[in-house]
Amino acid sequence: MLELLTEIISRSPSGRITAEQFMDIALYDENKGYYMVPKPKIGRNGDFITTSNISDIYGRAVAKWYFRQTQERGLPSRVCEIGAGDGRFASAFIDEWNKLSGDPVTYFVKEESPYHKGLQSSLIGARVQQVDSLEELKPFCGLIFSNELFDALPVRVVEKQQGRMMEVMVAMESGELKEEAVPLGDPSVLSYIRENGLKLKENQRLEIPLRMIGLISSISEMLQKGIVLTVDYGYTDEELMDPARKRGSLRGYSNHRLIDDFLRSPGKMDITSHVHFDSFIREGEKRDLKFEGKYRQDEFLLSCGILEDLLNHDDPDPFSAASRRNRAIRQLILPSGMSAAFHSIVQTKGLGEG
Repeated sequence: MLELLTEIISRSPSGRITAEQFMDIALYDENKGYYMVPKPKIGRNGDFITTSNISDIYGRAVAKWYFRQTQERGLPSRVCEIGAGDGRFASAFIDEWNKLSGDPVTYFVKEESPYHKGLQSSLIGARVQQVDSLEELKPFCGLIFSNELFDALPVRVVEKQQGRMMEVMVAMESGELKEEAVPLGDPSVLSYIRENGLKLKENQRLEIPLRMIGLISSISEMLQKGIVLTVDYGYTDEELMDPARKRGSLRGYSNHRLIDDFLRSPGKMDITSHVHFDSFIREGEKRDLKFEGKYRQDEFLLSCGILEDLLNHDDPDPFSAASRRNRAIRQLILPSGMSAAFHSIVQTKGLGEG
C-alpha cells in the first residue's frame, strides 16, 4: 500500500493528494484497500462492532418498524440496503419479516467489497439480490437503509492557521506519509463551509464531506416513493464547533482501538469521520428528501417495540439464550452503551404528506 501511495503522490503535479484521495486509496483500492481485502473487519475478530453484530434483535426491530410503515403508508415490501457488511442485518430483517407478513420482502443489497459480498452470499444467498449500482433500481419504491455507511466516506480536511483557511493534504517525505497544509482554494470546499455557516477558530480542524452530498443525491435520484433510514454517529453544527472537538473527528480503528493518526496504517485499518447531521438533513431537503426526525438509538428502538422482545425467565444461567438476548437489548438501549453514539435519521419522498 505504501508503494502504491508513493507512486500516486509522486505522479501528482503538486507532490501531494487530498485527504479524500488518500482515504479512497486506503479504503477502496480494488487490490489493497481496507474494505476490499479478504480479512475480517466486523465483530470480535475484526476492528469494530456494529449493532447487527451484537444481536439479531436490531435487524428484527427495524423489520417490525418498516412492516408498520407499509401498513400505515401503503409502501411495498421492498428494501435496499447500501453497504450491508457481513449480511447479518439483512438476515435478521428477512427472518422477522417472514414472521410478520405473508408477502415476502424483496431485498436488494448494494455492496462495494468483494469480501463482504462473499460473506453475504454464504449467509443469505438467494434471499437477497446484489446490485452493482443504485441506477439499476430506478425508480425505487420502498425502504433505503444504511448503517455506518456515511461515516466511512472519504472527506476533505481543512484547518484554520494564522487566520487563513488551509487544506490538509497528504505528502511523502523520506518514505513516510505526512500532512502538509496549503491555502484552501477549492470552490466546492469553500462553498460547503460558507453555505453551512461554519466558522472555524484558530487551529480548528474540520472534515468536509463532499462525498456525502453525492451519495444523498444518488439516493434521492433512485427513490421515487418511500423512506430513507440512515443510522450513524455524528455531530450537529453546534457540536462540530465545540472547542473540545477542534481537532476534528477523522480517526482510524484497528483491533477495536481508536487511532488518532489517520495516516498510520493505510489499508490495514478502518478510517472514519463523524457525519455532519445538520448538513445531511439540509442536503436531503434540497433534493426532495423530507426530514421526519432524528432519534437517538434507544428512542428509535423503543419506538420499534424492542422491549417486547425482553424475555421473562427464571434460568439462573447467565449464558442461556434468554439471558444473552436480554443483555443484548439492554446494550442497545442503555445510555451507557451504544445508544448515546448512534442516531437514526428518517427521511421520506413521494408520500404526499404535509
